[in-house]
Amino acid sequence: MVTTLYKDFTFESAHHLPYVPLGHKCARLHGHSFRVRLEVTGPIDPHKGWIIDFSDLKIAFQPILNRLDHYYLNDIPGLENPTSEVLARWIWEQLKPQFSLLKSVSLKETCTSGCIYQGS
Repeated sequence: MVTTLYKDFTFESAHHLPYVPLGHKCARLHGHSFRVRLEVTGPIDPHKGWIIDFSDLKIAFQPILNRLDHYYLNDIPGLENPTSEVLARWIWEQLKPQFSLLKSVSLKETCTSGCIYQGS
């Protein structure tokens, strides 16, 4: 049986978008309360009854979270243009080597706006 599980995380960060049109509000420094959902898909271990331990996912993501939380995203290598799409892909690239079962990274920057990255 194949199942998808997820774990949600939150972090606060500031950024600006350097390539938006002149006068665009996102060109100015601003912050977000980001929400990240990591989804892992795979077979359920018949003995343990799970795909992976949620704590393993949390432990693997913690160093990434520490690099993002309360930091200026534009200063992080690879996030010089930290759109939601770029940030979701960047998180994927940091985590995928440790979790081959990673299915998607969902990122919300506001209550109503976000994106889902499913690898390339």
